[in-house]
Amino acid sequence: MKNSPEVIPHVLLVDDNCDGLLVRRSLLEEIGCTVSVAHNGEEGLQLFRSSNFDVVVTDYRMPRMNGVEMIALIRQTNPNARIVLLSGFVEPLGLTEENTGADSVIAKSANEPGHLMRAVKRLLNAGKRKPPVSQKDPKRFRASAR
Repeated sequence: MKNSPEVIPHVLLVDDNCDGLLVRRSLLEEIGCTVSVAHNGEEGLQLFRSSNFDVVVTDYRMPRMNGVEMIALIRQTNPNARIVLLSGFVEPLGLTEENTGADSVIAKSANEPGHLMRAVKRLLNAGKRKPPVSQKDPKRFRASAR
């Protein structure tokens, strides 16, 4: 049993859609997170650089700087940052963890709330971040065929 006080996870939520921010903030607070919000990638990057966050949740499509551009700049600052990318265009744009730099890519859909809560919980409980496996890495496709 731990004697230290419980640490409340701090999440940075970045989205240019106010309704999306409101709903996702409520979901994240429901699972016990403290949430800071930013309305675009530039504001999100500023907040990220000025505070400590356990997880970053960002939308893909935003004005001035999209989510993938923000992720690349966050990775320069902290390669081990835990990041979830949300998009309504996951399939049409072929967005994956490998090509976005996110730890988790979630499609905006009716199932998004559950997927988002599970992804954030998983990232909060994960050890040190491992870089995504390249699709060209043969070890990725090894499976015991016995």
